[in-house]
Amino acid sequence: MSVINPDQINAQRLAGLRPSADRTDIDPALGDGSLVDDPGKVAPLVLNNRSFHDITEIVSGYSEKAPNWWWFHALGFAATVASIAQVMILYLIITGVGVWGLNNQVDWAWDITNFVFWIGIGHAGTLISAILCLLKQPWRTAVNRAAEAMTIFAVMCAGIFPGIHVGRVWFAWMLFPIPNYNYIWPNFRSPLLWDVFAVSTYATVSALFWYMGMIPDFATFRDRAHLRMRQGKSKQVELRLPVPLPLPTIKLPWRGDLIRAYVFGFLSLGWRMSGRHWYRYEKAYLILAGISTPLVLSVHSIVSFDFATSVVPGWHTTIFPPYFVAGAVFGGFAMVLLLLIPLRALMTNFSDLLTLRHLENMAKIILVTGMMVGFAYSMEFFIAWYSGSQFEADAFLYNRATPDWLDSRGAPYWWAYYAMIGCNVISPQIFWFRKMRRSPLAIWIVAFFVTIGMWFERFVIIVTSIHRAFLPGEWHMFFPTPVDILTFVGSCGVFLTLFLLFIRFLPIFPISEIKNVLPGASPHDYHDDHGDEHEGEHAGEGAH
Repeated sequence: MSVINPDQINAQRLAGLRPSADRTDIDPALGDGSLVDDPGKVAPLVLNNRSFHDITEIVSGYSEKAPNWWWFHALGFAATVASIAQVMILYLIITGVGVWGLNNQVDWAWDITNFVFWIGIGHAGTLISAILCLLKQPWRTAVNRAAEAMTIFAVMCAGIFPGIHVGRVWFAWMLFPIPNYNYIWPNFRSPLLWDVFAVSTYATVSALFWYMGMIPDFATFRDRAHLRMRQGKSKQVELRLPVPLPLPTIKLPWRGDLIRAYVFGFLSLGWRMSGRHWYRYEKAYLILAGISTPLVLSVHSIVSFDFATSVVPGWHTTIFPPYFVAGAVFGGFAMVLLLLIPLRALMTNFSDLLTLRHLENMAKIILVTGMMVGFAYSMEFFIAWYSGSQFEADAFLYNRATPDWLDSRGAPYWWAYYAMIGCNVISPQIFWFRKMRRSPLAIWIVAFFVTIGMWFERFVIIVTSIHRAFLPGEWHMFFPTPVDILTFVGSCGVFLTLFLLFIRFLPIFPISEIKNVLPGASPHDYHDDHGDEHEGEHAGEGAH
């Protein structure tokens, strides 16, 4: 019999001073222990009996400790690729849009393809954080913070292309309804102006939602830095060159923890972990989740209106809004897995917080949304046939599906269409097999193919619909130039650079939300160390 009161043991566990009781209801044969199929047992969302203190140390350690060697190599590579975009954009501004492969017929090509692609990537963060929050899905806590950050960075990459594709970048401010003495007003009936309002609203709300969720974690980082300073455990910052040179080491007069205390103290907005703060935080977070949820549906619907409100065969269809929303969720989840699965293997204790159960749930969502996208692909052919328009039927049959080597009227871009079908429709079907849904390597490969397929989807929609006009004399091919390709590659470098900086300096997991899904967070799930001894006694008392 322990001399410590069981209530005191429970209090110590809740405070993170004592590890949680060992779980004996997990079959070690079920992967990492999170793949429990018995409905009578609760699958753990955090592995290895992590206490509250362990969660704080793990998540804070990613930001406070020195990064691993791979992070420096990845950041250097990503920053180098991002610099390519800067050079290409500068070259575009100096020379003009003629450096792109655009022509009189195909006046939308890689620029709008990349814009729609990045907007679609940015949808997963809001879906995971807002909709799954409203649906009370606890497994979202392992992926929501990284997905929210990915949303912000993807929208930033998407914003590059509307600004530069107008040709004269210095007139991009005319997209906004700003009063001016030239009496130049945007056309409010234009879907392009709808994009400005939709994307800017989505970016603003997503940034607020992302920042709101990090306020308690910022306060934790602030308090930890302040505590180390009081205990004299802070280390003085030294600047050393990567190459040993006969130069003196530069010792800065300030300490890293002092910078953290000031920066995170400012960002935490005076958070003190009080009950009043938690009450207002929960209410504000729920309100932002309710505001963000319709944005998931509205933003990409409005982006689809760029095409659906036109009279171009292949675009003029009412299926585009739900089709684009499903595709955005599909591609967004694939990008989340594409980034987090390598981090799960490279970062210490990452797999304890991102379990195989999380990966399996996301694989199921990819399978469902992939079938929705495949259904939309088939419905496009049905709508083209049902409309009775020969131009609509020819746009899908001869501009996309029929290879040019099979029919003289066939599509020269048939390879792009079948690459889209293979990546988006066929590759996710392996998730019907449980073993594939639970294999991180298989999930990552499918996510990689889906990401490629979603870019090809936007390319097929845009280029194959307009490279052949109503008159055969207006048929022109589009060939991307090196500037087209390198600008998009550079935007990928910008996205990856921002994400690497995020995982280095900001909390990649929501500390407080992960603690809420631990067994010790609920008093009903608590069993003391001697619960098994007295189980029969309590049962007997209940019988009497």
